[in-house]
Amino acid sequence: MAHEHWESVWLALEEPEKSFLQALIQMTAAFHHLQAGNSAGAASLLRRAMRRLELCSASFGGIAVTSLGTEVCEWLEAIESEAPSMPVAFPQIWLIDLPPDPTRES
Repeated sequence: MAHEHWESVWLALEEPEKSFLQALIQMTAAFHHLQAGNSAGAASLLRRAMRRLELCSASFGGIAVTSLGTEVCEWLEAIESEAPSMPVAFPQIWLIDLPPDPTRES
């Protein structure tokens, strides 16, 4: 499974990258649990992922964290309230434009 590879990468990282990647791993694992019918496990993992995402700035490594967090919260609220319908799409990772890195060659 992909999250096992991510975990091997995560273990080698330093903060804050380590916590950010762990949040992404927890999110993907949460949706795996949800698809398997384990809504309690999914909600627990999404809450843990949100605690990590809330420590990040609005963007991290070119990823729009604020919009990702908003989408995760919508799913978490739907799962916890046992809503009859879930959001239309899984949370999306949106990339934002970063200023050019002067240390990188073109």
